[in-house]
Amino acid sequence: MKKSYLSHLSLTLRKTTLLACCLFSIHTQAGNSHLLWYDRPAQYWNEALPIGNGRLGAMVFGNVYADRLQLNEETIWAGQPNNNANPEALEYLPKVRQLVWEGKYKEAQDMATAHVQSKTNHGMPFQPFGDLYINFPGQGDYTNYYRELSIDSARAITRYMANGVRYEREYISSFSSNVIAIKLSANKKGMITFTAHLTSPHQDVNIKSEGDEILLSGTSSNHEGLKGKVNFTGRVTAQVKGGEMKNHEGVLSITHADEAILYVSIATNFIHYDNISGNDTVKSENILRQALTKDYATMKKEHVEHYKKYFDRVTLDLGPDLFNHLTTDKRVEQFKKNNDKHLVETYFQFGRYLLICTSQPGNQPPTLQGIWNDKMFPNWDSKYTTNINLEMNYWPAEVANLSELTAPLFSLIKDISETGHQTARIMYGADGWVLHHNTDIWRVTGAIDKAPSGLWPTGAAWMCQHLWEHWLFTKDLSFLRNAYPIMVGAARFLNQIMVKHPEKGYWLVCPSLSPENQHPYKATTAAGITMDNELIRDLFTHVIEASSILKETSTLTDSLKEKLAALPPLQIGRWGQLQEWLDDWDNPDDNHRHVSHLYALYPSNQISPLSTPQLAEAAKTSLIHRGDPSTGWSMGWKVCLWARLLDGNHALKLIGDQLTIVRNEKKKGGTYPNLFDAHPPFQIDGNFGCAAGIAEMLLQSHEGAIHLLPALPDSWSEGSIRGLKARGGFEVDMTWEKGKIKEVRLVSLCGEKLRVRSAIALKGKGMKAKKELNYYLYEMKTKKGQIIHLQAK
Repeated sequence: MKKSYLSHLSLTLRKTTLLACCLFSIHTQAGNSHLLWYDRPAQYWNEALPIGNGRLGAMVFGNVYADRLQLNEETIWAGQPNNNANPEALEYLPKVRQLVWEGKYKEAQDMATAHVQSKTNHGMPFQPFGDLYINFPGQGDYTNYYRELSIDSARAITRYMANGVRYEREYISSFSSNVIAIKLSANKKGMITFTAHLTSPHQDVNIKSEGDEILLSGTSSNHEGLKGKVNFTGRVTAQVKGGEMKNHEGVLSITHADEAILYVSIATNFIHYDNISGNDTVKSENILRQALTKDYATMKKEHVEHYKKYFDRVTLDLGPDLFNHLTTDKRVEQFKKNNDKHLVETYFQFGRYLLICTSQPGNQPPTLQGIWNDKMFPNWDSKYTTNINLEMNYWPAEVANLSELTAPLFSLIKDISETGHQTARIMYGADGWVLHHNTDIWRVTGAIDKAPSGLWPTGAAWMCQHLWEHWLFTKDLSFLRNAYPIMVGAARFLNQIMVKHPEKGYWLVCPSLSPENQHPYKATTAAGITMDNELIRDLFTHVIEASSILKETSTLTDSLKEKLAALPPLQIGRWGQLQEWLDDWDNPDDNHRHVSHLYALYPSNQISPLSTPQLAEAAKTSLIHRGDPSTGWSMGWKVCLWARLLDGNHALKLIGDQLTIVRNEKKKGGTYPNLFDAHPPFQIDGNFGCAAGIAEMLLQSHEGAIHLLPALPDSWSEGSIRGLKARGGFEVDMTWEKGKIKEVRLVSLCGEKLRVRSAIALKGKGMKAKKELNYYLYEMKTKKGQIIHLQAK
């Protein structure tokens, strides 16, 4: 029985107008601890509910008379295979660098815009397929409306009463069958009557009927002079019980059925970033034919099982659900007032839900908007922005026990290491590979956009950080062996383009920028950017360590060690801040959304309150001056940063800022009614950043030990978490009371040495203990598969 069932029931009895609606919700919620629910249809896109299987996405509106599913397929992008590297860069980058040395930063930036940014295109936009409309004539007025997204089972549901009949629609984007399926049913026979048709915002689409199917086919858009060549085909058909089905001129008509199942198949000619020779017509047909070999019950069962094998690995309990009588948008609206801890649980699990639905092995990684986009030319093209946003999409993957879902990211990294090798040669005359601040499905790696944001050649280093983190969490030696050449290529490029500062003598990258933030000289272009130094320090260190693990010998590692020894150090500036630039330029009134120089605190481990307290205090000063409210993704990053500063109360304050309702596009940052992150507009990275931050508040493992409850807020005094992952290959379950650890269960998945850090004394068989920096530190050797239990003394 669901927590607070009686209080929920008594309240719904007082609200007689919503009685049937809430009774519908009770039986669903009884077996569903985490869901989004509403008492009216979606009126706009950010109220619709997202479903996805990694390849196909749909936004479900749940309208009674004319339901709408806005549809996406992950490979529908404008343009075609291309390389956007600018060959002029090879001549002009040394000239830009010289202007930087002369202090002519704005001139340097203008020259880079004129001669370094891409001359062909700035990446292609991710585009929608179109919409499926389901029209229900003659239903009259309706009551007891209820709409739900089950995070526990990856299903959307719509229910209502009309003319004495209870109607229900269930929607899934099937993982197992690779189609979207909608089941329409009623509690009386012969009551299912509707028409279904497809529309698309693309030009010159072809819509027709073919047997029992309706088809929509078209081609993606031209953009920035590049002809669109992604062909796509969508098909819809139905299986009905009772009644009659007709199909004419692209409209599927079902009358007086007892039940109907609609199936949607979409496919494109995309095969690989350099290959669009597929047959979308045949692919869409084969997918649909295969799906129709199963009945809906089997398809649903397989879908839920596939989803739950990922989702059920982690559970979070912060206490009873006291506000399940409120619709989800009202819960967000009242979050701070109610201290709604169960909404935090739901928001965390919603982040995991989104990653499962957007990043299945064998598919593309989630874009700025995951796999959900209704615009032909969305903000920032809904590409892969690689100076924070793509990376943030994967921050929760390892710690939240979804490690396999990093596969699409790693596939992208392999691709851009190939295209980036060409770009490194063309633009820099260097070996290895380069990535600037954006890429797309065609894996372009040239400098996208004007120099204030595009002149940033260190993206490959950040990509490689994810390869290294995967190794740390899994200890998969074969993975490291395959990743090593990619890491070496990124390091080789940076090693070759680094130059010595003419006055300070440091080895550094010039020109570059601190992502999108302007320094006092009215430009972003500069030398020796703090974030670049941090990224290079991580990459070079990890390549050297990997070469030792794999017993690889190379003269490159000697050169990397030399560069590491002469990198600019992290510096504390005149007002106690961590300097963002090589010179002390930081403005204490700067509240820019990017906090790039704090990469060293999170996601890196170069700054820590325990090992580098002065630098941690400087990072804290920077963070305080930047302020809390910002764009959604920026607040997600700040949750992680405050967790690394071991300040759970401030991290929770940021979660509260993020869980502020946004019902229009004018408010800066927050959360839409469907829990999508608001930049605005919707960007999925903020959801992932906050999910990672919540995990980071409960468990950290970046400093050579598993730190239990490192940043627990005062208001989360009791709770439990099961299934988080720690570096070294450990799975962690724990419960706490009165803000202190009660019990811990650890599973050693790799047989590595275990080190545990706790604020209180613990007892456990075979554990050696010592006191270190006001913490208890426990150590023991483990065997693969060993289970270790710890309890409070």
